[in-house]
Amino acid sequence: MVSSAISNRRRWIAFSVVVTGMIMNVLDQTIVNVALPTIQRSLHFSQAELAWVVDAYLITFGGFLMLAGRLADLLGRKKTFMGGIIVFTIASALCGFATNQAMLIGARFLQGAGAAFSASVVLAIIVSEFHEPHERTRATNVYVLVTVAGSSLGLLIGGVLTQLLSWHWIFFINVPIGIATIIFGAILLDESDGLGIRAGFDLGGALLSTGGMMLLIYTMVTATTYGWTSAHTLVFGGASIVVLASFFVLEANLKSPMMPTRVLKSKGLGPTSLARGLLAVGMFGTSYLGVQFLQHIFGFSALKAGFAFLPQALTIFVMTLGPSAWISRRLSPKLTAVVGFGIVCVGLVLFVLTTPETAYFPQVFLALLITGLGGAMTFTPLLTIAMSNLPHEDAGIGTGMINTSQQMSIAVAVAALSVISASRTKALAAQGSNPLNALAGGYRLGFIVGAVAVALGIVVCLVLVRNPDHLEDADLAPVMESMDI
Repeated sequence: MVSSAISNRRRWIAFSVVVTGMIMNVLDQTIVNVALPTIQRSLHFSQAELAWVVDAYLITFGGFLMLAGRLADLLGRKKTFMGGIIVFTIASALCGFATNQAMLIGARFLQGAGAAFSASVVLAIIVSEFHEPHERTRATNVYVLVTVAGSSLGLLIGGVLTQLLSWHWIFFINVPIGIATIIFGAILLDESDGLGIRAGFDLGGALLSTGGMMLLIYTMVTATTYGWTSAHTLVFGGASIVVLASFFVLEANLKSPMMPTRVLKSKGLGPTSLARGLLAVGMFGTSYLGVQFLQHIFGFSALKAGFAFLPQALTIFVMTLGPSAWISRRLSPKLTAVVGFGIVCVGLVLFVLTTPETAYFPQVFLALLITGLGGAMTFTPLLTIAMSNLPHEDAGIGTGMINTSQQMSIAVAVAALSVISASRTKALAAQGSNPLNALAGGYRLGFIVGAVAVALGIVVCLVLVRNPDHLEDADLAPVMESMDI
């Protein structure tokens, strides 16, 4: 009995330490958004090129997640996590010291890679260490609270730091937190038993998947400069397709691939990954445009824009503490996700209807409140369904694939929405619209694309997503209960 209590406490201590590292990773996905206009002026980015400040992080974060998850299975979770935190902390300092575009983007690439190796451990611990459904859902709720609420909170923190100090401090803030996490991780984390490097190390798969995504994002970002039908766009777009196709061919023929086919066959993984990806396009892609809309169209300062997103952050935080779990237990995870998608779609429609003359309250306020409500209702049920059938031995790679689908969706969304918005703005200006209305029209089209993506997510949930075989495995206990450990 005593041994069981010690083992349980050890699991939660390990989980608490890696969640601290996850907080930094999540914040850096959005903390930069509110500082983008300031960074744009400081380092002279164009509107389309500005997407690289976000995508450089997201591409390597998403691109290395599967490899990182596999390394956690092979080498041990502690080594993978500690290595990731060290790289992330160093890269954060380099971002803060950046004095030109190349230095900032390069450091953001490195930062995303470090984030991938530390983040891959969190879900792996949930799957492999928390076997009881009740404990697993407690840990899942904490994870969702950190990832979803943390993303919204990043906008507020970014606004405060940018306004009161400078944009450099949105990166410097990670350094003391990273150092503390390294110290406590070295002391408190126990190493897991890895399968050994001989069980398979797919470096080729990691290079092809990351390289293919980088080419795809580069094609989108430069399309406004060269044109969608230009030789430059067609060549690089074709190259991205070839590289990504080569990745799938390689994985199908390797003995120990980074993306094993048995994991792909895990019930619920594919459909929920697709659904979460579409939701990410609407939620995160639109928040990227929303912050710029508030600053460029409404004239908000960085601090005011950060506080403007507070309704979304608070709604997600409150819902994830218990109400979304209560709803999911009564409606089933699938139906809860469908309702959540529908609510997010309503919020995005309010964004679409926003004009330069619209007041922040009530329309934009309600749009943010509603998208927060829907997002909080959706992420946890989809994550629970995805993890319900993952085999223990593939916990790292399986959870890496879950996260990869979301991160790559966000990266593609940011690039695509930036290009679509910039192209629409350019077209409206050419038709004689004044600069403010042309810019607002560009953002509005981006919001429309986000709403369409979320609407497609409803269809995916209804047609492809299935509840776990045993609904009690998906019982989502409130996070507050999970604190009594």
